[in-house]
Amino acid sequence: MNLRVRVPAGKLPQVGGRALFEFDDKSIALFNIDGELFAIDDGCPHQGASLCGGRLDGRVIQCCAHGLRFDLASGYLLNSNKLKVANYPVEVVDGQAFIVIVTEEAAP
Repeated sequence: MNLRVRVPAGKLPQVGGRALFEFDDKSIALFNIDGELFAIDDGCPHQGASLCGGRLDGRVIQCCAHGLRFDLASGYLLNSNKLKVANYPVEVVDGQAFIVIVTEEAAP
């Protein structure tokens, strides 16, 4: 079963923007790239540094701590499929954005 988390109105970033919000025990970074929304866990999988404040280049976010670069669409480290930050689909229904969290029971 998937869980749909409503993005608070004040946390929906404008085009080119980003926002950080907490849900349960997760810190989620939300990015608006040319009108498309991307959501990832805020912690870098390398050592947990925040990704939300990293350098953004198109759909690529660079970790402030060690410079690792992740594709926001796939979550993977650039040029690798070994290291991945959790990423989540974002649905927009009637102007309201929802982040879809796949629960462990529903994961393939």
